[in-house]
Amino acid sequence: MCIVAIAWQLFDNLPLVLLSNRDEFFQRPTQQTQQWTDMPIFAGRDQQSHGTWLGYQQLADGRQNGRWATVLNFRDGIPATPEQRSRGELVTEFLNSSLSPIAFARQLNLQDYAGFNLIVGDEKQAVVVNNRGYPPTPLFAGLHVFSNGQPESEWFKCERLRGRVRQEVLPLIAEDSQVDYWKDASFDVLSDTQQAPDGQLPSTGIAPEIEQALSSVFIQPFVMPNNSHYGTRTQSILYMQSLQEFVKLALITNELTEK
Repeated sequence: MCIVAIAWQLFDNLPLVLLSNRDEFFQRPTQQTQQWTDMPIFAGRDQQSHGTWLGYQQLADGRQNGRWATVLNFRDGIPATPEQRSRGELVTEFLNSSLSPIAFARQLNLQDYAGFNLIVGDEKQAVVVNNRGYPPTPLFAGLHVFSNGQPESEWFKCERLRGRVRQEVLPLIAEDSQVDYWKDASFDVLSDTQQAPDGQLPSTGIAPEIEQALSSVFIQPFVMPNNSHYGTRTQSILYMQSLQEFVKLALITNELTEK
């Protein structure tokens, strides 16, 4: 399901700070974050469909071009069909592309995929698009939170993450932009298990008890009706440093196993 908070162009020396939880079935095979051998990508990898949910472009010799991307599924009760492409390919295709973020978003064949929210960016521009009626739109400088509804939806989990990032993470970055100073606070807000109170659940076409389990920033492992175990599996911090005449991207991940 996933949730992402993006602080975009708020800090001169950190133009991008992205906090992400990836929620997934625990039995789905996943490769941990690393440099891929077959593509110029640094990311974790879904070994079932071979795409990724979050990553950046990095060439084999370590050079970077400032390109990054993340994708989230859109939860509206419409199931994926066998002929639709993996949403993880949206990230890998952008990272392998030379198109600008807005040009890439505009040329997508949106209905080739099940429902998604896609955010693609480089050092100059970040763009969000989905295939549920939200056109390619550049992000303005500020704090943005995305989950499985329309961009900037006021779901309980989105507003909770937004508030905690604004109150607990951004002030630390303003004091000291070195990642070790604000990293622990970031993982702490990503680990928030507070679920939505009664009356504040979105209606996305699934059973209320599952909607409740999915309503927290961090989803504790639970058993789906098909007996599959589901929850937050990867927590990530992606950030971009502005270093004189070039930028540098870095990705820190916390890989989780079911307890």
